[in-house]
Amino acid sequence: TIRFTKEPTMIFAFTAVPGPQEWQPILLAESVRQWGGALANSDILALYPQAIGTLTAETTAKLKALAVEIMPFAGELPTLRFPFAAKVLAAAQAEEAAGQATRATQTAGQLVWLDRDSLLIQEPQPLLLDEAKQLGYRPVDHTLIGSRYEQPPDPFWQLLYARCGVAATQLWPMMTSVDEVQIRPYFNAGMLVVRPESGLLRSWRDDFLRLYQEPDFAPFYAQDGLYRIFMHQAVLAGVILRELEAASCVELPHLVNYPLHMHAQYPAARRPATMNELISGRYDTFFDDANWAKGFPMQEPLASWLRQNIGQYLTV
Repeated sequence: TIRFTKEPTMIFAFTAVPGPQEWQPILLAESVRQWGGALANSDILALYPQAIGTLTAETTAKLKALAVEIMPFAGELPTLRFPFAAKVLAAAQAEEAAGQATRATQTAGQLVWLDRDSLLIQEPQPLLLDEAKQLGYRPVDHTLIGSRYEQPPDPFWQLLYARCGVAATQLWPMMTSVDEVQIRPYFNAGMLVVRPESGLLRSWRDDFLRLYQEPDFAPFYAQDGLYRIFMHQAVLAGVILRELEAASCVELPHLVNYPLHMHAQYPAARRPATMNELISGRYDTFFDDANWAKGFPMQEPLASWLRQNIGQYLTV
């Protein structure tokens, strides 16, 4: 049983995969507790793939010390080996758990689904959805396999829309955050704010499991490995477009889920001067560089906190 608070206004959830990167969910949880402001005591849920194994005793102790609920999620090993399938399965499990909590407490909680290599940097008030909204999202950073709005959908997207039951009237323009290309809706799967009762993330799981091995998609995987890598995100787009109207979706500020590792490439007009301006960020390979602290200006108290906390996990 998940021991959520009496009024789970916001529930943060992310994966915790056994292995050398177990420090990532710890750092993310620490950032919520340190920088979450009025939402710092929000419920946090870390989900690990039961088929792969459990987290170390040390990781478990650190997460529990941060009042993080640790939960296994189901998934067969062949499925988990497909790119980012674990994210889809874990997100659905998190939504189910969050839904149980909001029903039990009769509150309108919101689930914030994050990639585990994320950091909260400011109180996340912008993540709180207005009453009329069902989804808070960020667009993808780069177009890659995305569908350019000024061009007809290519065969991959035609097939994806058909399999997900998306009509042409359900498409609207969206701008990628880094290469600034107008595309059809293509949502960043590393930052989603949903209402657990909507079942959106469970629909994502169900459609993904139904489609990812479908033979009609195999030629695209063979044509370009990016289709395989981003199939999970393409299915997410199909599910959202089928389930929700554009008016019920809100694009979150660009300072949410900001790509630290793409700071130098970010459009200058919207590039923050310091990391402190961010609400949340995703670091990916940012800390792989021994000189990471010089790559993005930071001010106190964030600078000392980040150096101290990230320093204990880096081997560079």
